[in-house]
Amino acid sequence: MTEERCRLYLITPPVLPAGFADLLAAALDAGDVACLQLRLKDAAPDDIRRATETLMPIAQARDVAFLLNDDAALAAELGCDGAHLGQEDGDHAAGRKLLEGKILGITCHASRHLAMLAGEQGADYVAFGAFFPTGTKATLHRATPELLEWWSEMFEIPSVAIGGITAENCAPLVRAGADFLAVVGAVWSHPEGPAAGVRAMNAAIAAA
Repeated sequence: MTEERCRLYLITPPVLPAGFADLLAAALDAGDVACLQLRLKDAAPDDIRRATETLMPIAQARDVAFLLNDDAALAAELGCDGAHLGQEDGDHAAGRKLLEGKILGITCHASRHLAMLAGEQGADYVAFGAFFPTGTKATLHRATPELLEWWSEMFEIPSVAIGGITAENCAPLVRAGADFLAVVGAVWSHPEGPAAGVRAMNAAIAAA
């Protein structure tokens, strides 16, 4: 997941709508997407398994890494490309062992300390946010572009910026050194559809 330029990191909507597989395929075909995170917070494990079986091949066929949110053990069991863990999602060091050779991302909110700790635990990327108000989840931590600048100057581990990011507001984050921009609504709620959302985000990243 490491490249010089900033790339798009796509997260699924909280509830998958009917026909989501087709929407996902269209979105991933519309432009550059580095990875897809399946994030179904309130879903039962069997529902997550079924969604993974359906969606992971769509992503992987397009060279898009497929990550599972919250559960390193289930990600390993299902053969995902990796997992994204929050601060409350179990033992990060144990998750690193379970996902040997796979991607491990860790939420670090707006904390330099948590980010450095994640790096020590073997994270492949650290996620900072929220940078803007978001309707996806409660905003308990607010990060700034200066945090991205500091991280990119000090460390080689890539950073993911998350939280209310859109094509209209992302430029300062790209310029500050974010390696990836994680979005939900900017793509899935785009008035012209998810494919247009991906195109808009990629155009904004390129123009930043």
